[in-house]
Amino acid sequence: MTRSRRMAAAVSALAVVAGGLVSAAVIGVGPASADHCDPAQASQEQQQGQRNRNNNQNQNQDQQQDQDQQGQDQNQQDQNQNQDQNGQNQGQNNNQDQNQQDQNNNQQNGQQQDQNGDQQQNADQQGQGGGRAVLDPAQNPDAQNPDAQNPDAQNPDAQNPDPEQTAETFGRRNRPTRNPGQGNNGNNGNNGNNGNNGNGSASPTPSPTASEDHNECADLGPFVEDFVDIRRVAPRQLDARIGRGGSRGSFVSACGTNRNGHNNPDNFIVAPGVSNGAHHLHDYVGNLSTDGFSTDESLAAAGTTCRLGDKSTYFWPVLRDRKIDANTEDPDGNVGQVLRARSVTLQFRGNATSQVVAMPRFLRLITGDAKAATNGAGNARAAWSCTGFQNRISPDKYPLCPRGSQVVRILDFPSCWDGQNTDSANHRTHVVFPGQGGACPQGTKAVPALRMTLTYSVPQGPSFAVDAFPEQKHNPITDHADFANVMPDRLMQFVVSCINRGRRC
Repeated sequence: MTRSRRMAAAVSALAVVAGGLVSAAVIGVGPASADHCDPAQASQEQQQGQRNRNNNQNQNQDQQQDQDQQGQDQNQQDQNQNQDQNGQNQGQNNNQDQNQQDQNNNQQNGQQQDQNGDQQQNADQQGQGGGRAVLDPAQNPDAQNPDAQNPDAQNPDAQNPDPEQTAETFGRRNRPTRNPGQGNNGNNGNNGNNGNNGNGSASPTPSPTASEDHNECADLGPFVEDFVDIRRVAPRQLDARIGRGGSRGSFVSACGTNRNGHNNPDNFIVAPGVSNGAHHLHDYVGNLSTDGFSTDESLAAAGTTCRLGDKSTYFWPVLRDRKIDANTEDPDGNVGQVLRARSVTLQFRGNATSQVVAMPRFLRLITGDAKAATNGAGNARAAWSCTGFQNRISPDKYPLCPRGSQVVRILDFPSCWDGQNTDSANHRTHVVFPGQGGACPQGTKAVPALRMTLTYSVPQGPSFAVDAFPEQKHNPITDHADFANVMPDRLMQFVVSCINRGRRC
């Protein structure tokens, strides 16, 4: 009993120490770090955590097997000792019976023993006395096995679990996690590009449980499966073949790469009059005044970064380096350092089957779906590639480019205008995409087709992500962009002329 109590007290002390260490870890909670949100590192940590849990489980099983084996060996030893004692008892009883019979025979025959016989008899009696000492009836038969009365003494873990196993049920960091759809308040806009995202992030629970066994970025995304080696992407044709009546020319509006740092999380097209209507940061080139409160008049009166007086506004969600700590307090989970595009090409192109007509001034266009991860791929238009591999385009994976190659985002806009409207309720039906063969649907007119091509130098491996609504988990399929035409009419006519005449301007 004394041994069992000492072992139980030792295990209890270890459990108290482990509990104290875990409690201290829970108290020391801090904000999410961008480098902890690196998808590659998050995946390695999850795999390592699973390996540690498996190792702990295997160790516990091995310890239990060893303890069970020791218990079996001890029981076998006790049985052997009992058998030996029974054998000794049987032998001594036989000796006593034989001696008693010899003594009776001697008395009946009247024979007297000589001194040598007396000495022999004394020696035999001394031997019998030793046997009786072993068979002391006052001795407890379990005295040599003190654990027999306490079956749990050989297995102290039966009532006191391993302190490491107990601590394992707590998360590694036990930090609050974001519930999908929770974030800052926003207005519910059309087309899934803006929405009400709840009232902030969830609070940590007072009693951590096994369900919290993940780090603070486990639910942010993107995930390792959202990336693909560009060399594993099958080649495909992005553009329709230009026919005899098609327009082969192009015009490039040079507007820079946003060196002036024009950024905000607004979107005046889908969430007019709202600050942070996009819940993710946009890069802007062209019009210098664009924000959530822009109007036709304010855009026309502003300056521009584009050549030839193009006051159009071009914008898209930023790309971030997830290896660098930055923006760690962002309530929408867009953490990491913003990567500015190394090049921005804004090209207006022709139609595969017809000539193009001028865009009306203040025409508003969107491409892609910022909520495609939850809405489905119906309006998705993401196209990811790498420099040197532009014939390999992924619509739903971030590309892992070879060393020396840059990530490419290709954003094509619809170009079949209804001939009347500069916008529509869902911001899509007034201008649609050409059909599979490149022809515009009946009742629409081909206008210059805008293609944005952005290139980036990103960290090696799956360690970058596009800004997104929190519930979209930075899925690459959500890539999108916006445009409003504020070209002077004379410049637009020049663009149309270049395209229809087959010139490159």
